[in-house]
Amino acid sequence: MPISTSDRATTAEGLKPALVARAKEAGFDVVRITRPDATPLASSRLREWLAAGRHGEMGWMEGTEERRGHPGILWPDVKSVVMLAMNYGPDENPLKLLEQHDRAAISVYAKNRDYHDLVKSRLKQVARWLAETSGTEVKVFVDTAPVMEKPLAEAAGIGWQGKHTNLVSRDFGSWLFLGSIFTTLELEADEAHEDRCGECHRCLDICPTSAFPKPYELDARRCISYLTIENKGAIPREFREAMGNRIYGCDDCLAVCPWNKFASEAREAAFHARDELRAPHLADLVMLDDTAFRALFSGSPIKRVGRDRFIRNVLIAIGNSRDKDFLALVRERLGDDAALVRAMAVWALGVLVPDEARALAADALSREEDESVREEWRYCAGFSDLSSSA
Repeated sequence: MPISTSDRATTAEGLKPALVARAKEAGFDVVRITRPDATPLASSRLREWLAAGRHGEMGWMEGTEERRGHPGILWPDVKSVVMLAMNYGPDENPLKLLEQHDRAAISVYAKNRDYHDLVKSRLKQVARWLAETSGTEVKVFVDTAPVMEKPLAEAAGIGWQGKHTNLVSRDFGSWLFLGSIFTTLELEADEAHEDRCGECHRCLDICPTSAFPKPYELDARRCISYLTIENKGAIPREFREAMGNRIYGCDDCLAVCPWNKFASEAREAAFHARDELRAPHLADLVMLDDTAFRALFSGSPIKRVGRDRFIRNVLIAIGNSRDKDFLALVRERLGDDAALVRAMAVWALGVLVPDEARALAADALSREEDESVREEWRYCAGFSDLSSSA
């Protein structure tokens, strides 16, 4: 990328305005600077959270705890952290879709391209310009790396971590994607943002599964986003009904934030909902085989969960719909090759037509070899001892 004379800066002070301008040209809505040591409490809070087991099956968080809590350990040479954010605000209230029980509710961020790819490519553009202009070293990170981006974004003044643990902005509400550029260049740091949640606790009250044991703390094991995406096995029964028609992620705590009244629709077309994912019919989704699943979600973050976990979620939504028009599709999934899918089809059948599930249980148990599926049949049949065999 050619660099004009006007882009060149001899001092860090002169470079900062040019960096901000270049980042906004690349599509970022907010650019702020902080120091790698600006979040001294993040490490201890992370350690306590992990010790309480609230990360669930996300074992990789334990393995990266030290680097995650201290950016200087991740890269000892870093002098400044450039925090950047892109607005992905939706064009409609995602909570309205929860009332359409035959439709699937997909989290706003997943209704189009995988944001990791887009944000990272833009970060690389800005980082390359910064490296070439200043002659310093840079590294870019987007979400999947062991970087605690939300505390750093708060320290940089982009917003503050709300009681739902997500970042809140006065200008963009709860709808911001974050990325960071670590650099060996010393840049003037911006002021941290103060907490503006006040007495509001709407995000805590609306959570369907009571995933917040207290303000500013999330128990991922109870979070629908975790359950539908990170959780690899059967979703615990205590949470299934609360999922409603949410088949990938959950926007409730984000969507109810009063600061969203200042938010605007995303400028980036790649963050606009694809028509076929805006309010897809559950009947179309539950019949997807692996090939059709991969085709529909090509380039989408949903593709990473795989077809079986996705259909697991869809079947729970079908059960929650209480709509017997889905019965033929549920019966077909009882014979699915994937045990996870069969198990959730049994549960859906038991919700839609309990008598039929009980009538089929004895024969199904005599033929089913997978213990997780057998357990669902026992549950639907009303057996009190789920560990017993038929």
